[in-house]
Amino acid sequence: MRTAILDAGAADRRAVFSSLAAQLGFPADAAPNLDALWDVLRTDIPGPFAVVWRDHARARAALGADFERIAALLADLAAERDDFSFMLA
Repeated sequence: MRTAILDAGAADRRAVFSSLAAQLGFPADAAPNLDALWDVLRTDIPGPFAVVWRDHARARAALGADFERIAALLADLAAERDDFSFMLA
């Protein structure tokens, strides 16, 4: 299973998107926004795969509302896809 690792080093939503794109192989034309993130993860990335967000308390403090939006998106994706898992570590 492929696992993308996020950490508290991401300074903003674009950095999170870039990290996921590099680790999971997003299409080159994927826009760095939440709608595109949902679409790519839902339909373009073959499973099984996982996202683990390490040091999430620091990431939450650094990213604020963006952390909440991205984490909610990933949790929703885990509820929709049987071959995807999301974990806060």
